[in-house]
Amino acid sequence: MGMDTGQGGGRRESGALESQVLGVLWASDQAMTGADVHTALSAPELSYKTILTVLTRLQAKGRLTREKSGRAFTYRPVPDGSATAAERMAKVLARGADRSAVLQGFLEAIDPADEDLLRSLLSAPRDPGDRT
Repeated sequence: MGMDTGQGGGRRESGALESQVLGVLWASDQAMTGADVHTALSAPELSYKTILTVLTRLQAKGRLTREKSGRAFTYRPVPDGSATAAERMAKVLARGADRSAVLQGFLEAIDPADEDLLRSLLSAPRDPGDRT
């Protein structure tokens, strides 16, 4: 299924356009308006209304959050489930008075297969830029 680009002749796959819009939002460190996304896409063949339609559809699918900001809405991407779970785990660890005890308790509570996976992940080489 194609998506009207606002120019009458050209069409673009809606999935590809949704991916581009999500890419712009993920690359930003702050919420963006439809106008911000439209400008960032640098695609003059796409109408502003088309971008708003894509943003609305992505929000309806649960891929974006939308918040009123003045007269416009701003949009942010919704983190995937694994990223959200990892963030929660890091917050729990940060709240613990004794990080060693928290981690030891975690290792004792998880399934042995998960412990093996964790040990494997910890022993794998990491890109120094991965840590935030």
